[in-house]
Amino acid sequence: MLQAVLNGAWGPGESAVVPRDPAGLAAAAADAVAAGAREVRIRPRTPCGGASLSPRVVGPALTAVRRAVRVPVAVAVDAWAEPDPARRVARIRAWEELPDLAWVAWHEPGAEETAAALLARGVAVEAGLRAGTADPDLFARSPAAPRVRRIVAEAPDDGAGPWALVLAAAHGPVPVLLHGTGPAAWPVLRLARRLGLDGRIGLEDTLSLPDGTRARSTAEQVRAAPSTWAWAWASTWAWASTWAWASASASASAS
Repeated sequence: MLQAVLNGAWGPGESAVVPRDPAGLAAAAADAVAAGAREVRIRPRTPCGGASLSPRVVGPALTAVRRAVRVPVAVAVDAWAEPDPARRVARIRAWEELPDLAWVAWHEPGAEETAAALLARGVAVEAGLRAGTADPDLFARSPAAPRVRRIVAEAPDDGAGPWALVLAAAHGPVPVLLHGTGPAAWPVLRLARRLGLDGRIGLEDTLSLPDGTRARSTAEQVRAAPSTWAWAWASTWAWASTWAWASASASASAS
């Protein structure tokens, strides 16, 4: 499964092609889905450009995107959108239009309460975990862990395969989406495909195409992904042996 991440924290001075208002997000979503994306993720922005979880901002963005596409729509729910954990929960409880999924950064204060509020509203949770941090341990101890829709694992480079597979083996049926940001976005996308994990690409994670040139849209990046995700027999055999090792390591850790 390939998720298109349409925008992010980029300012207008960094890239004019990043969509910000509901109409722009809807158009970008339609193009990305037509290019092959199976889900879209958005960061609703105020007219001034700031991220927000206000119902008056989230609702119009979701409505516009849903008119354009018939795939699951995810929203990032983190401290950048609302720094205060209590206000974050209050915003979620006030939503009138609900996303299909919401991404929670597990290292942030209030992550447990945020996840609980989302689950109480019937919104599926993506648990955001980062390699090289305490996130996986925090998540493993969370009562919400068995209830999340998927783990979204952020890797710093394409050497994180063993970590990602141990994570996947430790949480059994919970799917793992593996991604990188900046220069790591395309190498980690290739790694995700080799490991048989879900992946994501879009202007939130990188402004570039695989060859390093500037992308004109998330759709252009999605169109570049099929060749990036092509299977190779050597990769398949490498994945199988690494998966066996990861499963054994996870079992040993549990015992």
